[in-house]
Amino acid sequence: MIADNLKSVTQGIARCCEKTRWHPGDVKLICVTKEANIKEIEEVLALKVKDIGENRVQDALIKYRAIGDRAIWHLVGHLQTNKVKDAVKIFSLIHSIDSIRLAKEIDKEAEKINKVQDILVEVNTSGEESKFGITPNDIGAFFKEISLYPNINILGLMTIAPEVNAQDMARPSFHKLREIGEQLQKLKLAACGLQLSMGMSNDFEVAIEEGSTMVRIGRAIFKND
Repeated sequence: MIADNLKSVTQGIARCCEKTRWHPGDVKLICVTKEANIKEIEEVLALKVKDIGENRVQDALIKYRAIGDRAIWHLVGHLQTNKVKDAVKIFSLIHSIDSIRLAKEIDKEAEKINKVQDILVEVNTSGEESKFGITPNDIGAFFKEISLYPNINILGLMTIAPEVNAQDMARPSFHKLREIGEQLQKLKLAACGLQLSMGMSNDFEVAIEEGSTMVRIGRAIFKND
């Protein structure tokens, strides 16, 4: 089941890349395993998918003890400041930086273990109050501030589109993130090659069309229907 689902997802990514004239290798698949057990994660790793995404630090710690560094660990869910110490120890990339306070805490904990922590800044592109993330109007000042922290490395941006019935309704959120990234680069607040983490099981095709370089997919891989 997982092998077939994964094949379907990777073929979908390849089709979107062909449509947009991207190379499939330009889009990283992050397999989100929040509802997967250790055996299922082992199966994914055996299928050559190494990037594993978790929503909660406490769940990731349990899985990390079993899997270790055979996977590249991504935190794709909201991070509370009291979980930063553990998060910095295991995650290669934290996708959800959404406050100065959180960035400062990550910088502090990363310094303690002589690590430069790769991060993405989460942007609230939909304007929904239920969503985390920096507002588009504040993103420039936010980048200026956290770029001064020596133990943080900003790789790019992340967003979560609204839950909608049709993929195309998610497009404005993805388009906005791409525009923000382009503006940051134009203002020289971000380096060229800015990563864009956007797109999940129900909308990754549109996200790739809008420039996503990382898609976070779980349900489409582990579904059993």
